[in-house]
Amino acid sequence: MALDFSNQALRKAVRFDEIGIEKECLRITSDGRLSHTSHPFSEDDRNVSRDFCENQIEFVSDVFTDSFALTEHMNRLHDKVYSKISENGEYLWSFSNPPFTDGEDDIPIAKFSQQNKGKEEYRNYLSKKYGKMKMLFSGIHYNFSFSDVLLGVCGQSKDELYLDLAEKLIKYSWLIVYLTAASPLLDSSYISNTALSEIDRYRYASVRCGDAGYWNDFIPTLSYSSVESYADSIQKYISSGLLKSSGELYYPIRLKPRGENTLERLKNGVNHIELRMLDINPFSRVGIMREDVDFIHLLILWLCSLDKADLSDREQIRAIENIKTAALYDDSNRIILDGESICVRRAAKETLDKIRDFAQKYLPEFFEALDFQYKKLGGNRYARLVRDRFGSDYLNLGLELARQYAERGDPYV
Repeated sequence: MALDFSNQALRKAVRFDEIGIEKECLRITSDGRLSHTSHPFSEDDRNVSRDFCENQIEFVSDVFTDSFALTEHMNRLHDKVYSKISENGEYLWSFSNPPFTDGEDDIPIAKFSQQNKGKEEYRNYLSKKYGKMKMLFSGIHYNFSFSDVLLGVCGQSKDELYLDLAEKLIKYSWLIVYLTAASPLLDSSYISNTALSEIDRYRYASVRCGDAGYWNDFIPTLSYSSVESYADSIQKYISSGLLKSSGELYYPIRLKPRGENTLERLKNGVNHIELRMLDINPFSRVGIMREDVDFIHLLILWLCSLDKADLSDREQIRAIENIKTAALYDDSNRIILDGESICVRRAAKETLDKIRDFAQKYLPEFFEALDFQYKKLGGNRYARLVRDRFGSDYLNLGLELARQYAERGDPYV
């Protein structure tokens, strides 16, 4: 059921929606190579974790209702990490695509203590199945929770609201990819160590969201009729051997429970929704612009105002294909939206126009974030800016940027 934003109480309630950010990034040496020192933080640090490899930092923010507070918190976490890794003369790589990599032996799988040894074994499994090179791609996860205030006002079941939103977000994830893709550059070492060619090197606005990126070997189709059916539709891929666990579902949208991410916990109720398709933005020290944080919030609210998506299996597959198209550098390529073939750039403009009409009527406080997206349509898409700024010398200019951010200098904002 669509939410009725003519309800003033509902419009006020959106101010209490909760947002958190997870950011993966690689530690590098002073000459721009992958670091081989041990992870600098303990396994029980709640804000700084490790991801696939030992040199891959994962920032896990606290939860906020305000994008200013969230981005400043992320800045403080970066200060904390930079202070620690500077002891070894290290920096953080500010791109989703890796720097120079000397083959798979250059990528140390993350180490865990005995109580968490299963995490290390799981990473070894991933390295054999997908290859270590692909696992180097880093990104941003945007975690969103409806506030208790909004849930109380809207009168809908929490789980039904999240399921409805997840299905709509799958349909429109191409728009987020189009507006946030920021990884068009690949070092030649990545090409030489993978099946990609020199032609592929220039195809993408976001490699990790394109067909060469972070995907399973199949396109899953999921059920959104209930939390139980949603969990069971993931379980069928585990039972068939296509996935080892629900964590291996490399899907743009995930419904997550509170605490440990298991399907059994999820069946007890959804805690938040995770959007996994954002590239690290090198034009922000923390990897994401505040305006993009706010725009995704607005997009979520607009989607909640629409009728149920009811995607067929074929439409779900088409939605993933649209994401891969939106991840290409040439934005004159076409996606299929509501049965119509349309240029992805035009589709973005027409969708933003619909969101603008919604915001103008109900949520004008989001106009700044919306105007920020319109500017990308006029040739200021992040991928083009990244190619113009760093394309002449990806490694050295990227290292220079890493040094600036280590000193808390932000040359772009």
